[in-house]
Amino acid sequence: MADGMDPTLDQFRAETRAWLEENCPASMRTPQVEDETVWGGRKEEFKNPDSKLWLERMAAKGWTAPTWPKAYGGGGLTKEENLILQQELKRIKARPALNSFGLWMLGPVLLEYANEEQKQKFLPDIVNGKIRWCQGYSEPGAGSDLAGLQTKCEDKGDHWLVNGQKVWTSYADQADWIFCLVRTDTSKKHEGISFLLFDMESEGVEARPIKLISGSSPFCETFFNDVKVPKDHLVGRLNGGWEIAKRLLQYERSNISATGFGADRAGTPPLYERAKEYVGTDASGKLLDPDLRMRLADLAMDDKAFKLTVARMAEQSKAGEEVGHTASIVKYAAAKLNQKKTEMTVETLGYQGLGWEGEGFTDLELASNKAMLRAKANSIEGGTSEVNLNVIAKRVLGLKEHKG
Repeated sequence: MADGMDPTLDQFRAETRAWLEENCPASMRTPQVEDETVWGGRKEEFKNPDSKLWLERMAAKGWTAPTWPKAYGGGGLTKEENLILQQELKRIKARPALNSFGLWMLGPVLLEYANEEQKQKFLPDIVNGKIRWCQGYSEPGAGSDLAGLQTKCEDKGDHWLVNGQKVWTSYADQADWIFCLVRTDTSKKHEGISFLLFDMESEGVEARPIKLISGSSPFCETFFNDVKVPKDHLVGRLNGGWEIAKRLLQYERSNISATGFGADRAGTPPLYERAKEYVGTDASGKLLDPDLRMRLADLAMDDKAFKLTVARMAEQSKAGEEVGHTASIVKYAAAKLNQKKTEMTVETLGYQGLGWEGEGFTDLELASNKAMLRAKANSIEGGTSEVNLNVIAKRVLGLKEHKG
């Protein structure tokens, strides 16, 4: 029964709205400030005290992971209830209580592949933001060809011993734990990979930040030198990590598409509204620049179509349909859309979009320029656009490689 006709859902909406009004701090209903983004973990500083309060309240409800089972700290909501929750959060322009690779990528595969002991050990800490995770996938010689990874994991009887290197490890220098692909059988390629979890404070782990063109350093080189890992931190079966790796990539591509590349920060006005302030309007309220007005309209339509596609894919996934290859389509489209959006944002701001630092620019203006530069990596991270196009060609369109 549709929302608005089901008394139970109407009651849930009323209760959710009342709870959010009472528990979401006022400062958490403002545009997201980059240095106030909450990633959780042992090193979280909470520059805004309200951020900590908001996380604690949402985590207590299980609403940082609203559809996860209550047995593991989640909210236990149905998809209809979660839709209402997301609508009510959007209505008050609430910031995300927690940003987490654990929520977006690791948690879903743990729910599917981990044993009960592992679920009880790791999932509640993800929900509560107590542990910050990073992803150990790409290597200097294994990026697009991820299955060529060489980080070695040896069975030493009472523990695993890991040696090797990862690269482009997002926030590895700030993470508490890593979910890592390792090679446990050198005689096979895809079938010789396992999925391992371990503490970044383990002896022999070193993360070195890589500075980007935007001036930030979210990526790292990560080195493993005789790192000892408990035997029970292997997820799934030995040498069965490639299946988990592919599944996790589906979640990664779906989530960065839906919440990362193509999404405006919480509380940030739409681009066409910001354009009115910088470009000006005529007597009827239309942008003075007709060419920009047309291109912004095109962008808005592309954005709407993209979000509808993501929503449809999410419903297909919940219905048990295979969406792995569709995720490649969405990831590719999201990268292109965000690059177009950030470039047009800087263009719309004019000279104010060129600032790097200084009192002559607002925080939003400075962030827009850096976001435009940061977006250049969208077509590389989470699977390069070239690789995703190959997947689409072969797996979706059924095209065969031409050998001339």
